[in-house]
Amino acid sequence: MTSKNTLGTVGERAALARIFPRLPAATTTLVGPGDDAAVLAAPDGRFVVTTDMMIHGPDFRLAWSTAHDLGVKAAASNLADVAAMGAVPTSLVVALAVPRSTSVEWLEQFADGLRDGVTALADGCGVVGGDLSVSDTLTIVVTAFGDLQGRAPVLRSGARTGDVVAVAGALGMAGAGIRLLFTEAVTSGDGSTPPEPSADLGRALRRRYPAVLDAQLAPTPPIHRGPEAADAGATAMLDVSDGLLLDASRIAEASAVGIDLSSAALDDDVRAVAAAHPSLADFARGLVYAGGEDHALLATFPASGALPDGFRRIGVVVPAAAGGPAGAGSAVTVDGAPYDSPGGWDPYRDWNGSTG
Repeated sequence: MTSKNTLGTVGERAALARIFPRLPAATTTLVGPGDDAAVLAAPDGRFVVTTDMMIHGPDFRLAWSTAHDLGVKAAASNLADVAAMGAVPTSLVVALAVPRSTSVEWLEQFADGLRDGVTALADGCGVVGGDLSVSDTLTIVVTAFGDLQGRAPVLRSGARTGDVVAVAGALGMAGAGIRLLFTEAVTSGDGSTPPEPSADLGRALRRRYPAVLDAQLAPTPPIHRGPEAADAGATAMLDVSDGLLLDASRIAEASAVGIDLSSAALDDDVRAVAAAHPSLADFARGLVYAGGEDHALLATFPASGALPDGFRRIGVVVPAAAGGPAGAGSAVTVDGAPYDSPGGWDPYRDWNGSTG
């Protein structure tokens, strides 16, 4: 039976009155939700800001993501971008466009996911405002702010030849999760394109394979490692949202260098993905290299210093390839061999659970 307690029946004002008390407050808030805009303290005199959009279809499916999952994921993906700059997340602004038939309970569960994600990943961060609108396609937009606390921002352009390439967080698990969802949808259904698993299938897979499904549906990236990396002298950093090789190539291109990754250093990630489900064994290495959405932190550090806690060495920064600009196919190598097509996530290409 369809719930009568929908946004279409209660309206925006009543819905917001239900969700604002569920959201975490930010310690930097001077004026919070309720006015035309929030007012935040900026003790550093600067602030980091980023925004990200999640759209039903290309970015998530309600068939397998709960409202709570989406709240956690929306928080995590934006907090990781702030952390990758070496900043401490301080606040989020969240805008939703949802169908009129959306239940108020769904909205409350999404708010609870935001709260739980922020509380677990970024103590002191909170939701300070946003917007609620109507659309036939569920769309989530989050803008996140961060405090550098006196640090210089860690850019993609600072890597230098000889630097160590290191990562904090798992690689390949989130990509494995989405592949498993699509694979099981095809084998369990009629093979239609694009495949769409049922809600029951999504819940069943989550119970059976929590490691990869949790990594995809409700990620928990190491947000606190970003400022720690900056304090340890990181020369470049970003979060691995679109795939290790693709994101590494972005550092290489911005820094006009090459990056050589070690396959042996990534073997533990490959084994972990392969062990998650028999169908993943043949694709495990490709998922580690190009799966994306893990939101691990990829950084470069001077070779003379020790890596900060939580980071592990996976490669080295090398000179840019001769005969062309950095990033022209050979910006990233693995064991010295070029990867001309790094794969990874591109929203303008079709994706069906493959590695790219």
